[in-house]
Amino acid sequence: MSSSAPRRTVLAAALAAAAAATPLPTAAAPHHATPPNPTRTTNPVDYHAWTTPTDWHRGTAHGTRVAAGYRPGIRIARPVGTTDYHDPHTGKSATWEYATWTGPVHRLPVPATEAVASWNAHTPPGTWIAVELRATYSDGGRTPWYVMGRWTAGDGDADIRRTSVDDQKDGRSAVSTDTLALNDPATGLRFTAYQLRLTLLRRPGSTQTPTVWRLGAMASDVPARFEVPPSTPGLVGHELRVPRYSQEIHKGQYPEYDNGGEAWCSPTSSEMIIEHWGRRPTRKQLAWVDPTYADPQVCHAARYTFDYQYKGCGNWPFNAAYAATYRDLQAVVTRLSSLNDVERLVHAGIPVITSQSFLKSELDGAGYGTAGHLMTVIGLTSTGDVIANDPAAPNDPAVRRVYQRHQFETIWLRTKRKDATGQVKSGSGGVCYLYFPANPTPTQHRVLRELGIR
Repeated sequence: MSSSAPRRTVLAAALAAAAAATPLPTAAAPHHATPPNPTRTTNPVDYHAWTTPTDWHRGTAHGTRVAAGYRPGIRIARPVGTTDYHDPHTGKSATWEYATWTGPVHRLPVPATEAVASWNAHTPPGTWIAVELRATYSDGGRTPWYVMGRWTAGDGDADIRRTSVDDQKDGRSAVSTDTLALNDPATGLRFTAYQLRLTLLRRPGSTQTPTVWRLGAMASDVPARFEVPPSTPGLVGHELRVPRYSQEIHKGQYPEYDNGGEAWCSPTSSEMIIEHWGRRPTRKQLAWVDPTYADPQVCHAARYTFDYQYKGCGNWPFNAAYAATYRDLQAVVTRLSSLNDVERLVHAGIPVITSQSFLKSELDGAGYGTAGHLMTVIGLTSTGDVIANDPAAPNDPAVRRVYQRHQFETIWLRTKRKDATGQVKSGSGGVCYLYFPANPTPTQHRVLRELGIR
């Protein structure tokens, strides 16, 4: 489990407001003989990213340049000024050189109610990045530049502490940790476009520089719903070999990183997929972990996904950014529309980390309920049920679970649910993390492209 769901109070309010304007489905959609066509002209989710030299040259650079190579990115060429930053989590103030890159306006094919940015970057010690987003409203107004994250891979003496930023709002929208959401979608107001801005920072006089290889955002307008139409199994009977790690064996470990156990579902899931791709921390990197602790790499993932403002490891983009610090891995945060999308990814060799919340009675075999939890889908049985590496298990061997297809699809895709007291709460609406190679196979590339990821 994770504390990530309760802190998204803005998102919950937005979804509750949307329910007043959006009728809920009264019956399941008819079954299809084959999985839906992956090309959806009315997809309520748009993920867009800047990754190529052409992409980067379309933005406006102030002191940055495009770094060539098989993973082109943005780096500091020459600082354009200095800025003072007081780190609220260390109490230290310091002066930093900086340069910026501002992306072009990205017009959304479907107006959105919320947005989540994510990025892949290399930040040597003594460097960091700030990612900001400014959205355009459907009435022509614009939001302020919202900080979507201040991020660095490390936490040494020369580094800031990676952090989200609270209390960002303009009366019509607000940021809750990692999610920008409209306050009241029921009014019909929407986001129709956005820009992203990068600020790259380093110590004055340093020759080090951050490098950002991927910058993107997922914008969406998922309908408010307690139920979702069941999908028809398609590409089933396939299971990936993914390491199994329990979050629960870490209960009570490292209180400074949210105390292990149920708070570590996100980094535990991330670590499983990182190792699926053949990457893991080195022995030197793990030297700080108590040698009596099992699976020290999970402790490492928790430390380096920790958001010092949120005080937890459930920041979605921070998990993706952590995964992308490993050699030749890319990572994004997006939404998918059904388990048919997951089937295509798993069949191509790409596991999917999903975010969901549910009562104990809503997911047979789980044995628990949660206000927010991350787990990894690693396969589909021959009948289309979900094979998940669920870190909420008492030990590593017990991590593999099989969950009923429609139960799983419902708790993952819905945007509204009722808690044990009958109060209406929010659901993730299909949020997932996708981690995949920098150079995917042709099949992986095709499937990702069909799902809007390039």
